[in-house]
Amino acid sequence: MKRLSIYLLFIVASISATYGQDTLTLANEAYAEEDYIKAIELYEQTLKEEGVSSDLYYNLGNAYYKHNEFAKAILNYERALLLNPGNEDARFNLDMANTHIVDKIDPVGRFFLSVWIDTLRSFLSSNMWAIIGIVSFLLFLVGCYLYLFTKSVGIKKVGFFGGIILLLVSIAANSFAWNLNEKMKTRSEAIVFAATVSVKSSPAESGTDLFVLHEGTKVLVLSEVGEWSEVKISDGNRGWLPSSAIEII
Repeated sequence: MKRLSIYLLFIVASISATYGQDTLTLANEAYAEEDYIKAIELYEQTLKEEGVSSDLYYNLGNAYYKHNEFAKAILNYERALLLNPGNEDARFNLDMANTHIVDKIDPVGRFFLSVWIDTLRSFLSSNMWAIIGIVSFLLFLVGCYLYLFTKSVGIKKVGFFGGIILLLVSIAANSFAWNLNEKMKTRSEAIVFAATVSVKSSPAESGTDLFVLHEGTKVLVLSEVGEWSEVKISDGNRGWLPSSAIEII
């Protein structure tokens, strides 16, 4: 009986050693061994079991990229950046993946200040901007206290001008946090997953063909009618395509 118990314990230990590792660890090992199909399957499983994260979407994007599924790689890099706009690795790899898609669309020119604000906002996540906003506002209150209740002229000036700057920082940070949070909620951007799709003038097969999009192109979803989505691309052109041809970021 003792031998049987020891044998059973040995079997349990062996099973635990084989299957006891978490799915993410197994996925990373599969990726390291260049078994990208298995890595993709395990990363997808991890998403279902443990929930989403920027790093997990980034790893999944890498696996798809290595497997030459560039549209799916782009989708997951975009999702990684949606959760963490400051993920520079995901941004760099996204640029690399975009070199493999057919459509090369020149975006509409934008005012430099708007571009600068978007770039600044993309440095941090919505949670980090919210923290900066709260801390800046608390320091603004400290500045108000210094201005109102101290006798030193120098300290009053520091409190006054510092308070104004901190108030502006607080407003900007909270605005960035709200903007990024709304972007995560609305999920209005998508990636084309059809090899080719004709964008039409109306939400029907009988609509006039306006232009063609290819797999991997990013679009902005403006509205939906039945099984059709109205989309806009970065050069300002818009039209309708089947909703099944795109995957929401």
